Amino acid sequence: MSSARDKTAGYEAGGTPPADASMAGAPAAGTPAPRQAEPDYPRGDYGDGGRSMAQSGFTVLAATLMILSGLLSFIEGLVAIFRTGAFFTTQTGYTFQFSLHSWGWVHLGVGIVLFAAGACVLLGQTWAKALGIVLAVCSAIANFIFLPYYPFWSIILIAVDVFIIWALATGMSRRASA
Repeated sequence: MSSARDKTAGYEAGGTPPADASMAGAPAAGTPAPRQAEPDYPRGDYGDGGRSMAQSGFTVLAATLMILSGLLSFIEGLVAIFRTGAFFTTQTGYTFQFSLHSWGWVHLGVGIVLFAAGACVLLGQTWAKALGIVLAVCSAIANFIFLPYYPFWSIILIAVDVFIIWALATGMSRRASA
């Protein structure tokens, strides 16, 4: 019986390859090919530091909502600055009575920083998650105080801010426990 080395000896020396040279080293017919070992990932680890896929999705959703909330707060601030009496209602005797022009600048500033922090959360910056929680709290407080001027919109933004706080806080606490 000849070995694979003997069958390819003429080929290595510059001759023509034997008819079955392409099969040299291949498993015999009917023998299953060796299986490659699959990586052993722990359950729930999706390559992002031990967080579940749902938690990663909530963090991405929170970052997207931060960007959206920042953009909408920015627009709300612009409207309050440039169209003071035409769009918002004004209440007399309200405890937190400020001029709409001042509220416009507050919403404009919060919107810009919230938008930037949301973009940084999407980039995976841990400090941006902590900043996002602080900014969402500030945005919720500002919208609570802004309730008499535009109640429906303020309630929606408060609900979005509460979800942002929850999603970022649970993502950070899960990362700390992992």
